[in-house]
Amino acid sequence: MANIVLVTGASSGIGAATARRFVRAGARVIAAARRLDRLAALREELGEALHPVVLDVRERAPVAAMIAALPPELAAIDVLVNNAGLARGLAPAQAASLDDWEEMVDTNVKGLLYVTRAVLPGMVARGRGHVLNLGSVAGTYPYPGGNAYAGTKAFVEQFSLALRADLHGSGVRVTNIEPGMVETEFSEVRYHGDAGRAAAVYQGLTPLTGDDIAESIVWCASLPPHVNINRLEIMPTAQSFAGFAVARGG
Repeated sequence: MANIVLVTGASSGIGAATARRFVRAGARVIAAARRLDRLAALREELGEALHPVVLDVRERAPVAAMIAALPPELAAIDVLVNNAGLARGLAPAQAASLDDWEEMVDTNVKGLLYVTRAVLPGMVARGRGHVLNLGSVAGTYPYPGGNAYAGTKAFVEQFSLALRADLHGSGVRVTNIEPGMVETEFSEVRYHGDAGRAAAVYQGLTPLTGDDIAESIVWCASLPPHVNINRLEIMPTAQSFAGFAVARGG
C-alpha cells in the first residue's frame, strides 16, 4: 500500500471517502480542498495521519507552492488522486452560462493539469508513483446538457492515456476512474444549491456512493507495481448507456 497520498477535493464526497479509506489502509494522506472547516473535521476524525491543506486547484502558483512547501516526511508523494472537479448547470449549449463553462474548465481541466505537473517530476525521479484521475462516464457517453462538463471529462480520459505514453518506462502508473451516478454533493453543486432538484436525480434508484468509488481507487493503487488499470468505468446497476435520440418530422 502507498505510504503518502495526495487527494484533491478532499473535503466531501468521493474525496473525503478516499482520504478515509487510505488512512484506514495505513497511508498518510495530504487532504487538499478549499473548505477549511470540512478539512478540520476530517483531521479530527482521522487524526495525525491526515495532513489538511487549504487549496484551490484553479490557482496555478499556490498549487506549485503547496507541493514545494510540503514537510520532508510528506514530500515523496506515492499516489495522487485528482478528485477536485464539478459540474455546473444542465442547460443546452446555446443557452448555457459561459461562467459555468469557465468554472468547469478551470477546475476539471486546468486544476488537474496544475496539480499533476507539480507532482509528476518527483514521481519520475523516484521511479514510482500512481496518478489516479477522476473522469466520468460523461467523457464517453453524451447526454443533453452535458456539453462542457462532458468535454472536460473527455479531456481527462485522453490526458490520462497520453500520460501513460509519456511515462512509459518510468515506473509511474496512471488510471482514469470513470464513475456514473454517485450520490454526493455533485448534483447540488450542478444545480447551484437547489437541494430539492438535486435529490430528485437519485429518487427511485440505488446510486453509487462516494465509498464505492473510494474502494475502487484504493484497489487500483494497491495492486502490484507491474499492474496498471488504464481506465475503470463504474455505473450503478440501475444505470446503463443512453439511447440514441431521433427528432421526428425533420
